Amino acid sequence: MMDYTLITIVGIVIIFLGTTLGSAMVYVIKGDISSRANTILLGFASGVMIAASVWSLLIPSLEMTADSEGVMQYLPTILGFVLGGIFLVILDKVVPHFHLSSGENEGLGKGLGKTARLFLAVTLHNIPEGLAVGFTFGAASLIGTDVAYLSALALSIGMCVQNFPEGAALALPLKRETGSRHRAFLLGTLSGAVEPVSAVIGLVLSHALVSIQPWLLAFSAGAMVFVVAEDLIPEAMSDHKHSHLGTWGLMIGFALMMILDVALG
Repeated sequence: MMDYTLITIVGIVIIFLGTTLGSAMVYVIKGDISSRANTILLGFASGVMIAASVWSLLIPSLEMTADSEGVMQYLPTILGFVLGGIFLVILDKVVPHFHLSSGENEGLGKGLGKTARLFLAVTLHNIPEGLAVGFTFGAASLIGTDVAYLSALALSIGMCVQNFPEGAALALPLKRETGSRHRAFLLGTLSGAVEPVSAVIGLVLSHALVSIQPWLLAFSAGAMVFVVAEDLIPEAMSDHKHSHLGTWGLMIGFALMMILDVALG
């Protein structure tokens, strides 16, 4: 018999591990990441997040409301999805951050420097990912089957895999900005610390608000899709010369996450 508590702990910890290992690339890669590699990695992260939103969040949300009649079968998923996007719009307007592709500053805190804004940009992305993992494990505890926990673990593995290039994509520019590998690694690692924290918050909310599980799953899906559409894909396509590499990266990331979910779930 599976130890569900252990699986949950592992699932929450490994998403942080992915960012940490990616940030450690500042000790391996001497210069900046190439434009081609950055495009591929951004596309890959986009594909993983889109697939995770569909297979691990939206479909389970719809399955939970399958017994409802009429529009109520779809309403929690649709509204939860939209609310997730609205939540990220609010964070996008409030949290100060910096877009590498356009050089545009957004959010409040006009006095913050570029280093802080780069750090907050990735941290902003990590919040919905952590919530998604927490909500998924919360749903698994409600269902209480091996398959449900393996599906939640598949999401965690997918998030871990895509956090690796994301951690590197933050830490390497930070190394250039700060002139210190150690500081860049520390900031990259700290940006990922919000994920297990968000995951725990999502898990607690799932246990406390069992009746709105479908809403919570769809909410995290909407937040992740917003991040992909608003930030990751535009940045992947900003290098017009190699934009097709971003598309292939997205397709590979989507396929990998889909296989993980089907194989484990």
